[in-house]
Amino acid sequence: MKRYGAFSEDKKEFVIKRPDTPLPWVNYISNGRYNGLISNTGGGFSFYLSPRDSRITRWRYNALPVDRPGRYLYIRDEEDGHYWSPTWQPTETALDFYECRHGVYYTTIQSEYRKLRHEITYFVPLDDDLEIWRVRLENKNDRTIKLNLFAFVELCLGHALVDLINQPNDQHFNEVFFNRQKQILFASKRYWVRYQGATVKQANEAWDRYVFMASSLPVIGWDGSKNSFIGRWRSESNPLAVERGACANSEITAGDAVGVLQMNVNLAPGQSADFAVLLGVVARHNFEQDGVAIVQKYRDMEMVDAELKRLKAYWQEYLSHVQAQTPDEDMNAMLNVWNQYQTSVTFRFSRDASYYHGGLLFGRGFRDSCQDIMGPVIPRPQWVKERIVEMSQYQFADGSVFHLYHPLSGSGEKTGHSDTPLWLPLAIMTYLKESGDFDFLKQKTPFYDEGQASILEHLFRAIDFSLGQLTDRYLPRFGPGDWNDTLDYLGRKGKGESVWVAMFLAYILKETVELCAYLKLNAEKDRYAKEYQKVKESINKYAWDGDWYIRGTNDRGEVIGSAQNEEGKIFLNTQTWAVISGVAEGERAQKCMAAVQKYLDTPKGPKILHPAYTKIDPEIGLATRCVPGKKENGAVFNHPVSWAVLAECLLGRAERAYNIYKRALPMNPVVDIDRYEVEPYVYAEYVTSPDHPTFGQASHSWLTGSAVWMLRDAVDYILGVRPTYRGLLIDPCVPADWKEFKIKRKFRGKTYRIEVENPSGKNKGVAQIEVNGHSIAGNLIDLKNDQIVRWLNDDPVVCVKVVMGA
Repeated sequence: MKRYGAFSEDKKEFVIKRPDTPLPWVNYISNGRYNGLISNTGGGFSFYLSPRDSRITRWRYNALPVDRPGRYLYIRDEEDGHYWSPTWQPTETALDFYECRHGVYYTTIQSEYRKLRHEITYFVPLDDDLEIWRVRLENKNDRTIKLNLFAFVELCLGHALVDLINQPNDQHFNEVFFNRQKQILFASKRYWVRYQGATVKQANEAWDRYVFMASSLPVIGWDGSKNSFIGRWRSESNPLAVERGACANSEITAGDAVGVLQMNVNLAPGQSADFAVLLGVVARHNFEQDGVAIVQKYRDMEMVDAELKRLKAYWQEYLSHVQAQTPDEDMNAMLNVWNQYQTSVTFRFSRDASYYHGGLLFGRGFRDSCQDIMGPVIPRPQWVKERIVEMSQYQFADGSVFHLYHPLSGSGEKTGHSDTPLWLPLAIMTYLKESGDFDFLKQKTPFYDEGQASILEHLFRAIDFSLGQLTDRYLPRFGPGDWNDTLDYLGRKGKGESVWVAMFLAYILKETVELCAYLKLNAEKDRYAKEYQKVKESINKYAWDGDWYIRGTNDRGEVIGSAQNEEGKIFLNTQTWAVISGVAEGERAQKCMAAVQKYLDTPKGPKILHPAYTKIDPEIGLATRCVPGKKENGAVFNHPVSWAVLAECLLGRAERAYNIYKRALPMNPVVDIDRYEVEPYVYAEYVTSPDHPTFGQASHSWLTGSAVWMLRDAVDYILGVRPTYRGLLIDPCVPADWKEFKIKRKFRGKTYRIEVENPSGKNKGVAQIEVNGHSIAGNLIDLKNDQIVRWLNDDPVVCVKVVMGA
């Protein structure tokens, strides 16, 4: 990792020391409405609300050179006509100094060339829909330099999929013009296909946004035509306008659109210049007046700096809700900054906008979004409440749900995946444990098809729908897939069974029993407790294979994930969830997790299955078409790895849990960083296992469910501070050589400062807890206990001292 960069001393930034990283190392800039991805060399794209329907700038997948285009500033020395880019791309000039600092929703790229120091910070203000490039240039020469500056973006202007597959026609509707009086470039599209994928059906409306581009410096030239700026048979590396030192002042009513502003700066020796480039969107109606107002606001550099400071302060407060001091510095960096940051990104973008997810097809995954709430629920429970309300409206009256949906259009796709409905109860119960907002259960929201119900009834209907999909053996039908979307042909005829969904259903039933007991809903508690026992008994009767649990059966009743199979003998998920759900107890729990260690372990953590499929089996599906060792065919899939950490913690096997967690950390590339390739500061979806020659290569970083589960593994189960309906449970499961650690966690309006001592080197168990100097019985800070509540008083800070011991 250190070959390319490292965390800053305070861990709040990842500092990249050279531009030629193995792949683009990416960050996000966003306020939740206006969004962008930015790489360490200025690549990436921007969009408003939807990466498909309202794409602002272009970015070409599989581009050569890679990571084109982006947000580029060209600098040209008038003296000799030489030009370069301070972000390295796209000119790829050999800079004398380069450094990229990715922070929480901002990126700063610093460089130096020809004794000119450059610094560009990219960010999106919290309240306004634009991105700002905050630029500083400093002349370290002993001569005055005269510079031509060109700010460049390539524009998409609307529906990104239509732009991609029908560009020759779509470009006929672009328009770009420059308001000379206000010095603002405006761009839009007269034709907009919205809220749908590729279609021959013609729309009859204009894009509802206008893009504006402006600078705090006087603009002396501009271009709206890509051909005029780039020139024929050229690329972003050598634009004709930059080469000749002047834009063509082109405006278009058709053609490929760009936004280019030319500015001139003269700098005496030692002199510096600060300015901003502004790129944003406003509503189509009244666009010029609204655009002028926002540009005027941010042409004030004091306002720019104040908003950047405000942005950083906002996210530091967000991160402050969980802060830990452990003996493991890598764990501290992830827990205190990067893991929390990543979960805010997955909450905002689901699996919809990344360098791996094009944002063109899938919208917001229902299953994904129900899990993505698990990170922000600690610092921002209101966000989660609003998201649950939204998701509940994509449930049907019978309890089924869309597998994915598009919030802007209100459309979705119902696939029949057998696990998807059950994630809504998990999201609701996660919110309740954190917030204590039980009145939320009374709130009514509509079903997608007809009628409405309380949130509690939405929860019950999801469970009841799933109970109605069981076979005569009381196991769930597989359908077109479960969490593993690539086991997609096991149950197409309605007979295949998913043992993992059975375990997940058992877990949800068990959790619902606990909720109903708390709410004193005795009839529902008893009913779901009986269902739990029936599902549990069926799993143990039909799915135990002798040393581990099978994965399921196909439509012919043949087992997969069994010792009798030649390939795919054992799957990770049905071992971990056997423990998580309480289905496996005693010897079986120990044996199935021992099988994980024996058959699935790799230097990067347990892989998803073993042995990998080498023969295509059309009755299993896509997993067998993946190459062995990658994706769902034997990769180290971090999402299931996170469940292995949880299962080991539940078994009290702290050393094993921590060992898996440690190996999965993104800054541990296992082979080397050039093989690992992706960002070492956020989790990737998977890492290639030893079953493939590229063992150690990772892919699909940023938008992965592993982020939230790894965060909750660490906070709730390793450090052992987790919410319950009644209060905060203290249950550490740590390595024996951890003699002490601290964690600050905000919970229901108070800050808990928890100091844990482990003088006897225990892995698990609590001998003593003091709350504000008072000893309590057990390990639950029970907010329903009047005496404990009195000890908390009105003090916003609660001091908790814990001594581990048997």
